[in-house]
Amino acid sequence: MRIVRFAPVEGGPPKYGWAEGQRAGLITGDPFGTYRREDPRLALGELQLVAPLVPGKIVCVARNYLAHAQEHGVELPEVPLLFLKPPSAVIGPGQAIELPPQSDRIEHEAELAVVIGRRARDVTPEEAAAHILGYTVANDVTARDLQQRDGQWTRAKGFDTFCPLGPWIETAVDPAGLRIVCRVNGVIRQMASTQDMVFSVPQLVAYISGVMTLEPGDVVLSGTPEGVGRLADGDTVEIDIQGIGMLRNVVRLAASGRAAAPAIRRSIS
Repeated sequence: MRIVRFAPVEGGPPKYGWAEGQRAGLITGDPFGTYRREDPRLALGELQLVAPLVPGKIVCVARNYLAHAQEHGVELPEVPLLFLKPPSAVIGPGQAIELPPQSDRIEHEAELAVVIGRRARDVTPEEAAAHILGYTVANDVTARDLQQRDGQWTRAKGFDTFCPLGPWIETAVDPAGLRIVCRVNGVIRQMASTQDMVFSVPQLVAYISGVMTLEPGDVVLSGTPEGVGRLADGDTVEIDIQGIGMLRNVVRLAASGRAAAPAIRRSIS
């Protein structure tokens, strides 16, 4: 099943629905709990899709593809290397990735996103699948210069608009062996398979659940393959994951009315 979230024509907060082919129906209740599907009476192409969920937290995995680690000249971690992105970074399909004035090098990172459906604490890899609702497409947008300058990644990964998700949550797909393709302005930048992951999805969910409790609606970004590259004003980024769908976003400079962050320096020497 494909779970969508869309902005109602009549206004108000986004609603959940489900899609089948080119039709969609409403979901009443909680897709992370008890819900009921209504008849697919809506034309999917006429719906304004938004991010398929608002995560409680976004747990990300670094260096989970050998070739990506090699292109950055770093070693593979012995255990999954984790960091967090704030939920305020989430945008949906069609929305703009904004280039902040603090950075001169913003890059795309195409990733398979895992959506948690049931509370997970200290689960095993064999138990992990029972705690996963489904999968969506993610772009772990990164300010590469700030990542290198800061030494830790909160600022580089955490700007508003730096976590596009969508176009929907696919509940009926096996995460092993999915093809991931990222195109910028129609040119392929990244192409790989999830079978190239160092740590599989079940291993990641199990490992993370031993560190922090994963709640329904949390998202795990499973790492990016090689080929990450720079984004510029006016670009269009398309990330296509086999069996799920395509996430498309435009890139633009931050709104002209948004002032650059003030230069802050330590006051003691």
